[in-house]
Amino acid sequence: MRYIEPHAHMVSRTTDDYQAMAVAGCQAVCEPAFWAGFDRSSAEGFFDYFRQLTEFEPKRAARHGLAHYCWICLNPKEAEDLALAGEVLKIIPQFLDRPTVLGIGEIGLNKNSRNELAVFERHVDLAARHRQLLLIHTPHLEDKLKGTRLIIDALRADGRLEPGRVLVDHVEEHTIKAVLEAGFWAGMTLYPDSKCTAARAADMIELYGRERLWMNSACDWGVSIPLAVPRAALELRRRGHSADAVDEVIYRNPARFLRQSDKFREFP
Repeated sequence: MRYIEPHAHMVSRTTDDYQAMAVAGCQAVCEPAFWAGFDRSSAEGFFDYFRQLTEFEPKRAARHGLAHYCWICLNPKEAEDLALAGEVLKIIPQFLDRPTVLGIGEIGLNKNSRNELAVFERHVDLAARHRQLLLIHTPHLEDKLKGTRLIIDALRADGRLEPGRVLVDHVEEHTIKAVLEAGFWAGMTLYPDSKCTAARAADMIELYGRERLWMNSACDWGVSIPLAVPRAALELRRRGHSADAVDEVIYRNPARFLRQSDKFREFP
């Protein structure tokens, strides 16, 4: 089968993971800016990280026949220090024209704090002024519903971004309806012990349909599975979904969203 991995943190993965994804049928991998596993202490650290995403990782992926794209931002886990956030936000525009940068992300909320929301709104302003796609992280577990509502309200209050150019990620059963009804795209993240299992993602597809949905592994430093998307595809096939329906969810849908950036091509 063919698929696109629309959200994976490959800087935290081995070369073997790239190889396994390519063998499984991955055509392109997209890497949002992320937390490093520790809080970076300076804007220079973010500058070097953005260079890693835009210069080194595309070459590493290409060795295995994979197109690699990225998103640039200050992750919400590091948004509490407003002075540092301001310095990083000044750096971001100089990376937006690089040939593999799809937009701004993954921004959003972590603990739903005022500082996180302020930094989120500044990212939204950047996206609006530079006409960038937006990839949004929603908080974990008990904070997810509140955070998702805050994010939707902030986007509506700004009003400059077309909902169809915004992907709200890590949706679950209690948030997916609000995201889709607001006109945004929804991402289902496949984790073995949190977010969504393949079975839960299949349930949501059966309840809400396939339009404006994608699945991703969001594989990172923690417990996660780089091949989660093709494994979920097998779950859909086991339930009787056609090969064409599966292809829509794991390939055509992410391609449809990502092609709104004129930089996106499935193949390197």
